[in-house]
Amino acid sequence: MFGLMLVTVVIYALLIVLASVVPNRSRYSVFERTRRSKQGDKDIAWDIQREDTAEDVAGVLRVLTALVLVVFILLALTAFGWLMGAFVAVAGVLLYGTLARLRPVHATSQHLYERLEHPSLHFVSQHRGVFKFFRSVLQSGQGDTYIASREEFLHTVEQLPMVLSKDEQKLIRYGLEFSSISVESVMTPRSVMDTVKHDELLGPLILDELHQTGHSRFPVVESDVDHVVGILYIHNLLQLHDKKTHRASELMTTPVHYIHQDQTLDHALAAFLRTHHHLFVVVNEYRETVGILTLEDTVEALLGRKIVDEFDAHEDLRAVAARNPRGNNEPAKHTDV
Repeated sequence: MFGLMLVTVVIYALLIVLASVVPNRSRYSVFERTRRSKQGDKDIAWDIQREDTAEDVAGVLRVLTALVLVVFILLALTAFGWLMGAFVAVAGVLLYGTLARLRPVHATSQHLYERLEHPSLHFVSQHRGVFKFFRSVLQSGQGDTYIASREEFLHTVEQLPMVLSKDEQKLIRYGLEFSSISVESVMTPRSVMDTVKHDELLGPLILDELHQTGHSRFPVVESDVDHVVGILYIHNLLQLHDKKTHRASELMTTPVHYIHQDQTLDHALAAFLRTHHHLFVVVNEYRETVGILTLEDTVEALLGRKIVDEFDAHEDLRAVAARNPRGNNEPAKHTDV
């Protein structure tokens, strides 16, 4: 009788082990497995075999678990008698799943399975016709999946730190978001625009003031900032060799290119490439100037990083504008409502 009880305990332990084992699957996608196989990766062959037989093995484990469970119930009824045996059998049926999910139990069971995995998978591969029957026992939750949204793709990218660096992840994220970013969100606001009057004499003092602003391009205005008539490039001024004083209207570049604040950055980038200009004046629906957009602003939004050249005094002019350094509409007595 004691021997039968001991066999019952051993069978119950086997039941817990079988219920705890999870067949190992490939960590690579079908595409990646195929790619590595074509490149002659020797290790991927085992990975492919593991994935191909995973459902067969899972089905076999389910069948074996069910058979061992039946054997346990019969042994419990035989070893402990009908009344006590029924109690032991019911308790065992209710508890084996919980016990199988315990971390130490699962780790031990998985270790035992992995020691037998190679010969087991080889045997299953040699008898696929027989073991296909067991596939119907297991309803696999892993079917052919696809990425259904940009958000899901970005989430997938963020989960690949071993494949993509932080900079590469950022480049992909900003690249996908680029077409939905508006010109208004990255332009240099009107409040921090530095302009030059079209009749301004560009003497040494003016040139020094322009250079100290940290900008390399300046809209040239006729009467006010809503009447931009040209663009003045500071590098053109620095290349002048004569000592003659010029007016801004003589050295400015025309024509002026305008872009609406609601346009997207992909539209702006295409316009920059088409016109071969580096600065657009941004206007609203009333043709009022609301800011300027440079090629650097657009490329920075695409790359997700700042491009600071030798003329730039500030990395983020939008942050400067938010601080309102010129005190726009802030008299000594004022109230925001």
